[in-house]
This record gives sequence, structure tokens and C-alpha cells, in this order.
Amino acid sequence: MPERMVGKQAPRFEMEAVLPNKEFGKVSLEENMKNDKWTVLFFYPMDFTFVCPTEITALSDRYEEFDDLDAVVIGASTDTIHTHLAWIKTDRKENGLGDLNYALAADTNHVVARDYGVLIEEDGIALRGLFIISPEGELMYSVVNHNNIGRDVDETLRVLQALQTGGLCPANWKPGQATLNV
Repeated sequence: MPERMVGKQAPRFEMEAVLPNKEFGKVSLEENMKNDKWTVLFFYPMDFTFVCPTEITALSDRYEEFDDLDAVVIGASTDTIHTHLAWIKTDRKENGLGDLNYALAADTNHVVARDYGVLIEEDGIALRGLFIISPEGELMYSVVNHNNIGRDVDETLRVLQALQTGGLCPANWKPGQATLNV
């Protein structure tokens, strides 16, 4: 039986990445924590596929909203930084990513995907997992779904805002609505 992760300290990570300026660098949870930032870490299966660019670019197009909420977005797959860069340099009209507003990380040794419970061992790729981590390093939200289904940016933003209220948010809560008083 898998061990519960939500409500515990998130597995720490540092990965090589292609940064928004298209240079190679590193991303780490520790750095985000040091800067008092929320982390939205999402895994996707592979570069140059069909569903992946739709969600990667959708998150990038809404990056300012995450930034306004003091959140750093990091995308990750088991592909290399060189493959990431080639995909970023490919125009969106040609199934590429074009410019991105956040880093794409390379988990080539599969350690981070395994730590977060999304690695498909026999294929060496990740499931679509999304994790929201507080500035204190606590894993606050986790959702993993089949690789055929892209994620909803509105829902990710809604959950992040709900977590940041520090209150109890009822079903269908929307930003700006009151939290529960108990």
C-alpha cells in the first residue's frame, strides 16, 4: 500500500532544467522555500507528444496568475534538458511549445518521479501528477491522472487560492467567496 504524502513534508528535489530564458540551470524545492514561494510541480509523460503541449502552454499562458499568488511553476518529465530545449524552440503551430514562462526540468534518473509516486517503472515515464507545496515544504495537494487526460489550469489556480486562504473551503468554493466559519 502506498504511503500517504499529502500533509507531510514534500520530497526535496533539485533538477537540471531549461529556464524561461532558454538557458540551462537548476530548479529546486529548497530554493522556492528559501524565497517563501509556493511550488506547483507537475509531471508529464514525454516531450513531442500530443496532450502534453496543450497543458504546458496553457500553464505558461496563465503564469502571471501563479506569480501573483507567489507560486513558482515547474514542469518535469524524464526527458533530457536538450530534448526540452528542442521542443521549446519548436513553434506552437508545429506541436512545439514556443516560449515558456517557467522552467522545464529533466528527471532523467527518475528519482523525483519515483519519490512523488508517478513513475511508470516499466516505461520510464511519468504519469500526469500535479503537486502543490507550501513555502514551508508541506505537500498540500496531489492529483495524479491517466496520461490521456490533460489538467485544468482554472482548477489548479482555484486549489492554490483555496489553500492560501488557510480556511475551510466548501465544495465548489471560488476565489472571493467566504470560507466556512466553525
